[in-house]
Amino acid sequence: MAAISLVLAGCASEPLRGTGDLGVVIERASGSVQVVETSGQKAISRVEGLGDLSHASLVYSRDGRYAYVFGRDGGLTKVDLLKGAIVNRVIQAGNSIGGAISQDGRWVAAQNYTPGGVKIFNADTLEMVADIPATYGEQGARAKVVGLADAPGNRFVWSLFEAGEIWVADVTDPRSPKVDKFRNIGREPYDGLVTPNGRYYLAGLFGEDGLAMLDLWYPERGVKRVLDGYGKGTEKMPVYKMPHLRGWAVAGRFAYLPAIGRNEVLMLDMETWKEAGRIPVGGQPVFVMARPDGRQIWVNFAFPDNSHVDVIDAEARRVVKRLEPGKTVLHMEFTPRGEAVWISARDDNRVVVYDTSSFVRKVELKAEAPSGIFFTSRAARTGF
Repeated sequence: MAAISLVLAGCASEPLRGTGDLGVVIERASGSVQVVETSGQKAISRVEGLGDLSHASLVYSRDGRYAYVFGRDGGLTKVDLLKGAIVNRVIQAGNSIGGAISQDGRWVAAQNYTPGGVKIFNADTLEMVADIPATYGEQGARAKVVGLADAPGNRFVWSLFEAGEIWVADVTDPRSPKVDKFRNIGREPYDGLVTPNGRYYLAGLFGEDGLAMLDLWYPERGVKRVLDGYGKGTEKMPVYKMPHLRGWAVAGRFAYLPAIGRNEVLMLDMETWKEAGRIPVGGQPVFVMARPDGRQIWVNFAFPDNSHVDVIDAEARRVVKRLEPGKTVLHMEFTPRGEAVWISARDDNRVVVYDTSSFVRKVELKAEAPSGIFFTSRAARTGF
């Protein structure tokens, strides 16, 4: 009994915390991240020493305790959110722009610009278990890898920018992955998304108007073109920042997608795979994100319109609110049930939290040049 009492006393001295209420804010200028709590709307720790985070993203372990942070310097860093500390860090490439984690949570994949390819790591130890170079053509050139996402069946899907290809890798045996390659899918795929149900992969095309779609239930049917020629007959504006695609753009039967070089959000009907409408917005969209209930679509923009955010009513199909969170808005993230949204304003060194019903500014948090915001609810979602 005495031993049990001592154990209980030790537990009582340290507050217990789950991970489902946590998240990470990237501080791109200082190579650090803040671990934050969404309910308390506060930062609980800062972790330093993560290298070049100028284009950083991350994924979470299945339990939401560990963040795997992909840095621009090729660094892959495993961070313990509960301890506020780095667990392990490896430099795995010369230039990396993101990654994914497998369906079973055992394997972490990094997508690389330099050298072009995908590397797969043991999620526990960060031991590399596979290296898949993105070689193409008769000369064996390497392409930049973009749009890497996880898919059901312990698969990863990604696109090759220069090659115009989509690759699907089955990593059931990660030391001997099975890779299927789909060629001639369109010019310069710049990013991709897997729909929340894990069935479809969509690659956005920078070199031409349209998207490439692969049905992951029936990959043998090949890649199809959707929204082909959506800008036909009009002149594109200069593109100051490449937009992003992910499953956060899907609400109900529609995907809301940024139009390249246009001040529009495109609506794609995912039952017919035809255009369902266009919504004028106040700049060139970068992130187009649906609130978890699908009622609102929030949009931020490239320069010179990157200090405001438009809110679209999904039913009315028009902008109903314009907000000004601060200078150079880089990213947004909804709380898991969508009652609030966190927005990073890099050049004002702050994160702003808004109530999504009233649009009231609730809290401001100081952060050093914040960019990406990632909540642990992503751990339970395909393609996030």
